[in-house]
Amino acid sequence: MIQVIVLSGPIGAGKSSLTSILAEHLGTQAFYEGVDNNPVLPLYYKDMKRYTFLLNIYLLNHRLAQIDQAIKEKNSVSDRSIYEDALFFKMNVDSKVADPTEFKIYDDLLENMMEDTPGNPSKKPDLLIYIHVSLDTMLKRIKKRGRSFEQISNDPSLKDYYARLLRYYEPWYRNYDASPKMKINGDSLDFMINEDAKKEVLSEIDNKLRAIGNL
Repeated sequence: MIQVIVLSGPIGAGKSSLTSILAEHLGTQAFYEGVDNNPVLPLYYKDMKRYTFLLNIYLLNHRLAQIDQAIKEKNSVSDRSIYEDALFFKMNVDSKVADPTEFKIYDDLLENMMEDTPGNPSKKPDLLIYIHVSLDTMLKRIKKRGRSFEQISNDPSLKDYYARLLRYYEPWYRNYDASPKMKINGDSLDFMINEDAKKEVLSEIDNKLRAIGNL
């Protein structure tokens, strides 16, 4: 049975942690975004207007390669959904940080790349898991993991950026329809440090996988 699961959620939601937990639980391959090896991301945080398009093209290429590998593995968990990158781009367009024409080019490219074609396996996941967190939880986790370019102590304007990002995630999740989906409450269920919360999250995911016939 093919079982390709992707995690989604804002910065600091715990996607990579849940990916590790879930991959171990299900005995599947884990795939990670590789933020520390991304040469464009630090540039983006310094000048979003200049580097939004380049960052999204870089991420699109990276995520397509991961999807192809995940399909070959047949059972996998990825710590990022390819679909939510457009959310960041659209937010920057609405904030007049990014160019609308560049976003249209990127969005059309994404749609073409993800389209199902005869003779090729679908690139869509079997399940998307969205981790919802509040701004307070998000900021605490960003501070704890300590990536310098993400810290509001280095750039206070990032707090408004993170708050705007959260406002985009809920409607994005409601409108997502590429696969079955489910939401995890990352505030009340701190699966990264609380064993009971981790067990509850895994139970919720197992129940969802059974409901869609993938467990």
